[in-house]
Amino acid sequence: MARSAVLGFPRIGPDRELKAALEGYWSGNMGIAALEETARGVRAHHLGLGGAAGIDVLPVGDFAYYDHVLDVAELFGVIAQRHGGVEARGLPAHFLACRGAQGVSPLEMTKWFDTNYHYMVPEVHDGQSFRVLEDRLAKWVTHLHEARAAGIRCPRPVLLGPFSLIAMSKGATEPLGLIRALAHGYRTVLAALADAGAEEVQLDEPALVLDQTPQAVDAFTTAYSTLLDGAPLKVCLTTYFAAVDNLVLGRVRDLPIAELHVDLVRAPEQLDAVLGSLPDDARLSAGVIDGRNVWATDPDRALDRLDRIAARIGSERLTVASSCSLLHVPYSSARETGLDDELRSWLAFGEEKLSELALLTRAVDASAQERDELLASAREVIASRRASHRTNDEQVRARAAALSPADYARAAPLSDRLAAQTERLGLPPLPTTTIGSFPQTGEIRDARRRRRLGELSEDEYRAFLENQVREVIAEQERLGLDVLVHGEPERNDMVEYFGEQLDGFAFSRFGWVQSYGSRAVKPPILYGDVSRPGPMTVEWWRFAQSQTGRPVKGMLTGPVTILQWSFVRDDQPRQETCLQIALAIADEVSDLEAAGAAIIQIDEAALREGLPLKHAEQADYVRWAIDCFRLTAAAARSETQIHTHMCYSEFEEMIEQIARLDADVISIEASRSDMRLLEAFRDFAYPGQIGPGIYDIHSPRVPSVTELESLIQLAAQRIPARQLWVNPDCGLKTRAWPETREALANLVRAAANTRPAASRS
Repeated sequence: MARSAVLGFPRIGPDRELKAALEGYWSGNMGIAALEETARGVRAHHLGLGGAAGIDVLPVGDFAYYDHVLDVAELFGVIAQRHGGVEARGLPAHFLACRGAQGVSPLEMTKWFDTNYHYMVPEVHDGQSFRVLEDRLAKWVTHLHEARAAGIRCPRPVLLGPFSLIAMSKGATEPLGLIRALAHGYRTVLAALADAGAEEVQLDEPALVLDQTPQAVDAFTTAYSTLLDGAPLKVCLTTYFAAVDNLVLGRVRDLPIAELHVDLVRAPEQLDAVLGSLPDDARLSAGVIDGRNVWATDPDRALDRLDRIAARIGSERLTVASSCSLLHVPYSSARETGLDDELRSWLAFGEEKLSELALLTRAVDASAQERDELLASAREVIASRRASHRTNDEQVRARAAALSPADYARAAPLSDRLAAQTERLGLPPLPTTTIGSFPQTGEIRDARRRRRLGELSEDEYRAFLENQVREVIAEQERLGLDVLVHGEPERNDMVEYFGEQLDGFAFSRFGWVQSYGSRAVKPPILYGDVSRPGPMTVEWWRFAQSQTGRPVKGMLTGPVTILQWSFVRDDQPRQETCLQIALAIADEVSDLEAAGAAIIQIDEAALREGLPLKHAEQADYVRWAIDCFRLTAAAARSETQIHTHMCYSEFEEMIEQIARLDADVISIEASRSDMRLLEAFRDFAYPGQIGPGIYDIHSPRVPSVTELESLIQLAAQRIPARQLWVNPDCGLKTRAWPETREALANLVRAAANTRPAASRS
């Protein structure tokens, strides 16, 4: 008979318990014992959910206080010397790598494949040695014992595999040469897990779905031949997010793995090739439940794939699984009583996905009549969603269909626009600004809560927000920033705020997912065609601009980012949905410009994030994603300056396409990489202006004036100073005011100190 498995759980807690505990610990308001107790409670909750659903194989060791990639790197002694090296012990040293401290920079952070999760980038070097650290190994042993004590039949330790760990790291000139030594470390860990009672282990190798060279595949084969030689437990080789190339599958065929997992939600087309390459007697773990989206599974579509597998290898060699870890979805849609019954019936969050796994596993071996009985309710849900009128708006579809090539282009070339903008704005060399948000203080969050509970009237809440905007404008003027923002106190989230004002979106109350560390976001649920009933930001921009004579940016979130950071409908191509969002944002740009905004920022933080993992699929995505951005700004006049911002994304291979955005100014993250991300601009003469973020806002440390001057100078070595802006690398929402003031004061001072040289260049 088939068995069921889940690859990983969310870890922030159903009520964000871990977030509160982490932030309490970091602030000194909670001790380590209380933090650890909260973490045990979160893990126990996961095991309880899986056990109650009857899932056969449950993950252990997938829990992390901050990031699972970092946990595995530290397990093998990959700890930077500035963070204590292999002698570092305890959570304070661990969090130093995550968050840094005054005078100590944290690890770089970047996107986890094409998701909105961020991981800490391990730092390795040529000749790196690997050493299994017993105190780090204790995490997996402890979590295994917890599961055994809870009565879990098959708890399976989860680790990022050696190939992906090296692929996700930075620093070595010949990283593939490190894999054999690392594989010996994995052998030690597998032996320790077997001694602790594990019968099988899950080694996650998502990097295998990337385009591979023969040399990389050789390195993968070497690593697994080494670690599987005499392995004392069964190894499940786990891939997800895209298809495994035939080059890799050809090598997998000869490896003594017990199970291979593939993602049949993202890449169902790989199934035949996978079945043809499955090692003799190995199980196939079929990822047919979407671990990255919130829609109820179409049981017949999933069973079509499962039936093909069972017919080929027998159901006794089949594992019915989630496509990837459930890290990327919220906990339970049953709690979302604020959603109407029809929409809520279409949803499946983490807990419901466990039930779907159990249901499909039973259905695999059921007779036709039994299957019909088992699937009746699920089939009704799918039929309801397909037939619902609320997913289609003919006016929206007609407007999108009527677009022509002229609708995607600004009227004047970039050089003419920049000249007109320079005359209008009159900014100094190296103009200073911020990315948009200012600290979301406890006072702001409390006012939002009180308004929700009816303790503040709408008039009182608006008066509170107006005062917040006044203070933020005054603070920026005191600091001496050249281009201001209103601080966004009215916005709970840069995507949710817009989704709340657009048709086609719905919102959960408890639908939090982890973005990084203690940072959780609550993505909108994009279920239908998108349109804008009316202006969304104009009133707040107009109020902020009335408080100052300096330019205030209009702040918008771009269509690709809204798409990427929402749970998007899966019943039509993503590009069609993105185009609808772009039309709504274009209307907002026109209204802001009509109100007098001289600068409008359209953030596309997730542009690089959405890039397909396979090179063959990237050109089409880049085309439509950039077209959608261009559509938002096309109608703006030449003297209106359009900015865009891109977060932690390595986009060197996209630099020419990013130029095609035709934004007047782009701002990017470059501080954690010491401006290395700007190397792409050495060989490519970017035509617009650039703000390379020089202040890393994801760490509480305050950079010195000298450090910031150095980063500006490094940037000027790659980009002409006349094109440079000076700004943080992202919004300041998560920071506290004292550090924000000090850091921005240093940033303004560094820009002022560097301007004389910039003026001469």
